[in-house]
Amino acid sequence: MTLTPARGDDKAGVSAAAIAAAVSSLMPRARTELAELVAFRSVADAEQFPRSECEGAARRVAEMLRADGFEDVEVFATPDGTESVYGVLPGPPGAPTVLLYAHYDVQPPLDEAAWRTPPFTLTERDGRWYGRGAADCKGGIVMHLLALRALRAEGDLPVTVKFIAEGSEEQGTDGLQRYAEAHPRLLAADAILIGDTGNFRAGLPTVTASLRGMCSFQVTVETMEGNLHSGQFGGAAPDALAALIRMLDSLRDARGGTVIDGLEPGAPWDGMEYPEETFREDARVLDGVELTGTGSVADRVWAQPSVTLLGIDCPPVAGATPSVQAKARASVSLRVPPGADMEQTAQLLVRHMESHTPWGARVTVEATGEGRPFRADTASPAYKAMADALGAAYDGQEMHIAGQGGSIPLCATLATLYPQAEILLVGLSEPAAQIHAVDESVSPEELERMSVAEAVFLREYARRA
Repeated sequence: MTLTPARGDDKAGVSAAAIAAAVSSLMPRARTELAELVAFRSVADAEQFPRSECEGAARRVAEMLRADGFEDVEVFATPDGTESVYGVLPGPPGAPTVLLYAHYDVQPPLDEAAWRTPPFTLTERDGRWYGRGAADCKGGIVMHLLALRALRAEGDLPVTVKFIAEGSEEQGTDGLQRYAEAHPRLLAADAILIGDTGNFRAGLPTVTASLRGMCSFQVTVETMEGNLHSGQFGGAAPDALAALIRMLDSLRDARGGTVIDGLEPGAPWDGMEYPEETFREDARVLDGVELTGTGSVADRVWAQPSVTLLGIDCPPVAGATPSVQAKARASVSLRVPPGADMEQTAQLLVRHMESHTPWGARVTVEATGEGRPFRADTASPAYKAMADALGAAYDGQEMHIAGQGGSIPLCATLATLYPQAEILLVGLSEPAAQIHAVDESVSPEELERMSVAEAVFLREYARRA
């Protein structure tokens, strides 16, 4: 790995080279630890995997913290029934405090048979490490620890570090947010490094400055007391599944853009652009299939609201009977850009579904999750320190600023609790990582470089504080 000195500080450049050497020597240990974490099927949904999988992952993270000398290590229960892991590494008196965040819970593996290798076994293939959570976000836990180990191998830790690993980020059930609100001193820090995003693409150093929020709902439609024979009653019997389909279709216009009665579009994105051809490649859009919505791709995925049908309950084709459906259910997610009022937006979606329900069908819309949008102050001193750190780790490349269409619910909570804290979002989830999909993976080179960047950032941030 070639390193470029941090701008204006040759000493920091020498330090970065030493840090890089230390990180490189620690990579075998990092792979072993990531494999151990990936092996836990830590999906925070007891209907899919035993609760013991998440509990085991939390305890393994706690063991890793204790082995690295963290103090006050604790695995604590949060209000949603999941667990978070916390620990502290004290720095010099008067040093700034930096909070490092990641989460150990993961998305379900989807169709395990579709994975080329088992989802919960870290497997190396074509220069990448494959496994559920390898990038999102068990790799983030390892990244934080790699950076701290390398920094301490070179000298004393220049900042006080607080570490928090969440257990239900993917579920969006607000466990850690509510716990933090009830214990506001716990996560207080001068700077907060969220290790749950990633570079715009591998090798292009990027911080994420904007996150859309998310509100999710379960929509249930009922029309009759039970299913009926489609030959005997079809044509007059109100089909609940057909009613639901009409309701869901009303959420998009002919171009596929999101249309919810009363919901205004977000402001245009004013940062780096997302070329359409690059997006088509990243999203693996089939030849001849059009992209949905209007405006630039960056507008559509980072700055505009978007609705997604996550799932629908209906009879599968295999084994279906000729019946008119009496009940149907869908899971719907709405991404909300920064600046939008979450409560008002949620109410607009509920009203839209109710007002577009055909044939007098009975509809119930139940909120199932929420994550607030977030926008960072990219002019803060911490961003300047990160720009130098990323330049050192990525051969002098300029730091890029991007948005992200997804949500990290804790960010808005931390911004509210600690308005003076500088919040930065980095990580390992570049497009090739295919997070939330089959064959999720992480680039070991990205892990190595981002660990170097984080370590240099901590040194630079302490120097400037």
